[in-house]
Amino acid sequence: MSTSGLPDWPWAGTEADALPQAERLVLDAVRAWYAAARAGAPPLPAAHLVLVAEEAAPAAPPLDALLRAAPVAAGCPFCLRVAPQEAALLLACALAQRGARSEALAALLRLLPLRAAYAAMPAAIHLGSALRRAGLLLRHPIREAMRPRPAARG
Repeated sequence: MSTSGLPDWPWAGTEADALPQAERLVLDAVRAWYAAARAGAPPLPAAHLVLVAEEAAPAAPPLDALLRAAPVAAGCPFCLRVAPQEAALLLACALAQRGARSEALAALLRLLPLRAAYAAMPAAIHLGSALRRAGLLLRHPIREAMRPRPAARG
């Protein structure tokens, strides 16, 4: 598969503080989940604590299911930049939330083999739905990257 002509993978290498609110919340919850798991603590309560801050607590169980199905190389809670696998996960969640399921599956295929990606899709869809019910809409970064930029004036 050729990737020439595609924009850079959205969010990869972006400063975490520069992410939109919903993406930053998901990233913080993912990182808290992994930090707890690495420390040997139950990861679901750690992610739940982050999501409660934005009244998105119902998103914790689907996030837990997604991270169990789609393990990623998540950064530490204080890492400054978004890691490539975190960016792929954010993209998959955004696409699943917007109903672009085949594109979300393609984003998950960057992280997982085919069967595992298919198995992770229901959790990604449920996560997107829970975030939407909480009023958090993830951006469609590929659509935004493909929009023509205004011409420079001068």
